[in-house]
Amino acid sequence: MAIRTTAEVIDRFNHAFTGRDADALTDLIGADCVMESVQPAPTGERVEGGAACLAWWRALVEDRTTRFEPQEVIVAGERATIRWRYYFADGPAGWVEGVNLMRVRDGLIVEALGYSKTAGEVPLAAESGLDD
Repeated sequence: MAIRTTAEVIDRFNHAFTGRDADALTDLIGADCVMESVQPAPTGERVEGGAACLAWWRALVEDRTTRFEPQEVIVAGERATIRWRYYFADGPAGWVEGVNLMRVRDGLIVEALGYSKTAGEVPLAAESGLDD
């Protein structure tokens, strides 16, 4: 079997989330995968190993109370950036935007670092007195 490109792997990864197909993740994750989620702030939860990353992502895909929507994907070699929106509740405050920085090696995801915008928890420099 030919090794999948980064674009192919990331496309399949995103479709697993949008299509609610957790089984589609099974052959996309490298044994040495490292994933850092967006929470808890400031560093996020670190998950190490292919089986642990797969279990974490499967739970997210299978959670019917939430929804992940990729907004933009940029691929450069073995790296990919996924800009996304994650819905966790109804209403105008029930979502967050973020980005995942992904690395694919030999057709498998080996790194996924998640970052998101916060909901007013971090004061702006102008409000914190740091710009004085």
